[in-house]
Amino acid sequence: MQTRKHIIEFIQKQKVAFIASVSEDGFPTIKAMFMPRKIEGNCFYFSTNTSSMRSQQFINNPKASIYFYNKGRFLYEGIMLIGTMEVLQDEKIKKEIWCAGDTLFYKQGVTDPDYCVLKFTAIRGRHYCDLKTESFNVEDLE
Repeated sequence: MQTRKHIIEFIQKQKVAFIASVSEDGFPTIKAMFMPRKIEGNCFYFSTNTSSMRSQQFINNPKASIYFYNKGRFLYEGIMLIGTMEVLQDEKIKKEIWCAGDTLFYKQGVTDPDYCVLKFTAIRGRHYCDLKTESFNVEDLE
């Protein structure tokens, strides 16, 4: 069984996160995003636009999945986490994960009404590596 430490270290080395939501008509949709700005326990924090389709989908249906992978020369490894996504407008967390370059996307800075935080809370997951797949509950990880 994978450890929490291995999973977090693996995720932190990746450059892209894939975020899945559920559309209004019940179909899964997926998008590549920048990596989480903060990881705390089983929670992952991303920045995005309040006006985005994805934010609206999470407001309507918080079911979500995030996926990370690394394709090495001889080894492919992937981790999928399933859980819920919240759209946060809390000023404290917005300031905490804000980066200087974000003004490129949010002209009014950290208080821009189109800037929000997605908080993903993982419940369970699957890990794939070396032709083996393993399911796990996040709370069972050491």
